[in-house]
Amino acid sequence: MAISPHPDYVQAGKIAARVLDEVSQEAVPETKVIKLCTMAEKKIVEYGGRPAFPCNICIDHIAAHRTSPWNDNTTIPSFGLVKIDIGVHIDGHIVDTALTKDMDGTLEGFIAATDDALNEALDLIRPGIELSEVGKSIEKVIKAYGLRPVKNLSGHNIQRFKLHAGKTLPNTKTRSRETIDEGEYYAIEPYATSGFGEVVDTDFVYIFTNSVTDIPLEGTTEKLRAYLRKKYGPLPFTTRWVKSSSSEVSLIDEFKQLLKSKSIIGHPMLVEKGKRPVSVSEHSVFVSDKKLIILTERKGG
Repeated sequence: MAISPHPDYVQAGKIAARVLDEVSQEAVPETKVIKLCTMAEKKIVEYGGRPAFPCNICIDHIAAHRTSPWNDNTTIPSFGLVKIDIGVHIDGHIVDTALTKDMDGTLEGFIAATDDALNEALDLIRPGIELSEVGKSIEKVIKAYGLRPVKNLSGHNIQRFKLHAGKTLPNTKTRSRETIDEGEYYAIEPYATSGFGEVVDTDFVYIFTNSVTDIPLEGTTEKLRAYLRKKYGPLPFTTRWVKSSSSEVSLIDEFKQLLKSKSIIGHPMLVEKGKRPVSVSEHSVFVSDKKLIILTERKGG
């Protein structure tokens, strides 16, 4: 008897695909990035899901972990690569999907490289295949376009309430002999660049997760920690989602205190080491015993 994905994953995938399509259509020059991020997050809720993480919109050499902070004035450029990354969950059943837009048509090779690498991976994935073999195929396709895969960004196994659940699906060949198992969920996300093929941390941190640290805190800081744990659990969140009813409370200062006490973990914005453009293509999938099921397949592909 064929095994099937949990219905919540299926529904979350449909929502994510729909929202990604709609937001990408609105990602035109001079549109504020914060408008697109809030649009995505509101539509996810409107369609019956919850954001699994803040909507990420990353431009050119910014590769990942960039969502709009408060009062963000960044706008979509008229040229370059714009990456839109959407996460949706229903009762902790998470999907993750992304695409890249070439704003003026001069960097189409980047998108073709990650699209083709993603499709190659989708054709290969089956129970028993080594994760490294999938990474090897991704690397080969991207290099055929004269680009480099980003070696320290990767796809990942997904479990309930765990966006990164342990297994890593690399974008290059590795020595790992770990295999893909029947019944698992994965986000497959090839990244391509004309730079060094490596991302580095910046000093900008817009996305956070709760930690398990229980150092005693006081007053407003403790109330905020309790709120964040109850509201978001193990899933990522952003300062933009948090509001205070008191003008005397500085949420920025409170977040600094939570970081200092290691009550929350910050995930720095990642940029390509050589400041070169980066593209990504991503789907979430379920590994059936019969065939791979693409949960986030869009109407446009």
